[in-house]
Amino acid sequence: MLKDFTKMETFLTVVREKSFSKASKKLGISQPAVTQQIKLLEDYIEDRIVDRKKNGIRLTKTGEELYKIALKLDKCINSSEKEMLKLINKDIVFILGASFMVGNYILPAFLNKIKSEIKNDIMLQIDDSKKITEELIDRKVDFAILEHPVFVDDLIFREWLEDELFLVSKSPLPKYVKPEDLYGYHWICREESSHTRKIIREAFESIDIDCESFDLRSVVSSSTAVKQMILKTPSDDTPTVSIISRHIIKDELENGQLYCARIRGIKLSRVLYIAYLKERKHDALIDTLITFLMNKRRI
Repeated sequence: MLKDFTKMETFLTVVREKSFSKASKKLGISQPAVTQQIKLLEDYIEDRIVDRKKNGIRLTKTGEELYKIALKLDKCINSSEKEMLKLINKDIVFILGASFMVGNYILPAFLNKIKSEIKNDIMLQIDDSKKITEELIDRKVDFAILEHPVFVDDLIFREWLEDELFLVSKSPLPKYVKPEDLYGYHWICREESSHTRKIIREAFESIDIDCESFDLRSVVSSSTAVKQMILKTPSDDTPTVSIISRHIIKDELENGQLYCARIRGIKLSRVLYIAYLKERKHDALIDTLITFLMNKRRI
């Protein structure tokens, strides 16, 4: 029976959807058919694997163990399917995962060159670093470039690019700003949980700057939102500022819409990482992409 993966796929879908009815819609089969396939699995294993609850389902202890096995089977089947497609010379889309800043502001400039270099179609998938890392582990993404890596044993991480952060304003700024001058600006900041804000806070603490004492006007959830708010601030005697990656404001700096400055005494920067599965370290596509990206370290 285990040679027939259909029942295991049904079980995986029930767990992921947390519902027999939602699983039936996802699979395109009737709810009784879903129930029957789960029952056949339970008969085969001779134990219950799923308990139905008012607010969904709950796996039994046996069900939790079976779920781990089903995940392994699913990964193996997905991997084998890709190899089969290569064997019969069908096109495969190489899925490149990227965190928001990388995917929206760095990669678009040379995505076509990557496609040409690896001689393969590419789909760019953009999400937060944690989500992209999870999809890389689950083999839903072939390769990733991340702002905030979540280091795990299954993956290889390599430093790729240094990303410098600048003080930015719609009003003209000096080339270097004194730390004490930061208290005189209006501020737009990222949310407390942001990795960018953590980097900034730690850098300010190193020069005894208390960012809690800033004149904070707004807190937003993305760097793109920060840039848009800065662009829309009214011009007055007190500049409204924030700290953003140079890649995000490149076009606005060139056309004079925004101005940037460094802060005297500190360098605000972070490292961007490339990541891929250890099992693919000898993969020809991966090797070609790494070589290309390592030659693009000055962007």
